[in-house]
Amino acid sequence: MRIGLGLSYFGGAYNGWQSQPNGLTIQDKLEKALSNVAGQPVRVSCSGRTDAGVHACLQVAHFDTLVERRMESWVRGTNAGLPRDIAVHWAVSVPDEFHCRSSALRRRYVYILKESSVRPGLETGRIGWSHRPLDYSRLREAADLFIGEHDFSAFRAAQCQALSPIKTMFRLDVTQYPRTHCSYWRFDFEATAFLHHMIRNIMGSLLMVGDGRRNCHWLSEVIEKKNRHLAAPTFPSDGLYFMGPVYDARWAIPQEGNGLDWLGI
Repeated sequence: MRIGLGLSYFGGAYNGWQSQPNGLTIQDKLEKALSNVAGQPVRVSCSGRTDAGVHACLQVAHFDTLVERRMESWVRGTNAGLPRDIAVHWAVSVPDEFHCRSSALRRRYVYILKESSVRPGLETGRIGWSHRPLDYSRLREAADLFIGEHDFSAFRAAQCQALSPIKTMFRLDVTQYPRTHCSYWRFDFEATAFLHHMIRNIMGSLLMVGDGRRNCHWLSEVIEKKNRHLAAPTFPSDGLYFMGPVYDARWAIPQEGNGLDWLGI
């Protein structure tokens, strides 16, 4: 039997999704908890491997098992063995031909940023920060440059293992939420897939245009020249959330997970 899971997590305490010898990853914690419920070792796959410090509102995973449990038991039993910052929200039986990663058509991320003259306190680890004033029109113009199919080599980490740097960006929306003494910004990304550190590298370059240090002509050249050294430094992971994959409706994969409603944006 193949079981699909939907989970959310706060990534600040972990070295990303993928299993490591030190055991300090989301995959390691989830497999340990699932194995306790199954009474035997369980290995899981995920829809998108998040980096260290990156959060997830809806990560989709799957595993194969011969053990029969109620779906509610896979949820509640697993949660009983997980740290408080990782939670399984649902479990469903899926066809054997479904694969949480290769069956995904698109993937979605959101970056939340606070524009303020002073650094965040309460929100530390949950949002990014810019002390420089940002201009919406400049950010919108810069974001439009990424729409469509591109070679994203200029925004690819050196350790990236993807077979190709060519990806299609379907969406990069920019929304501002003004407050009395600051502004919150939300950046919505949707693409076929993402390279290692791709969004954080794009964010660094977007903000250099948004705060006036660079212009869109510079950003166009960065994209065209495909040289990572020409782009901005990698932006912190604090405000990055994996919002989940997009699947064909025939798989009937639930979309329920923890959203960003608690941020009020």
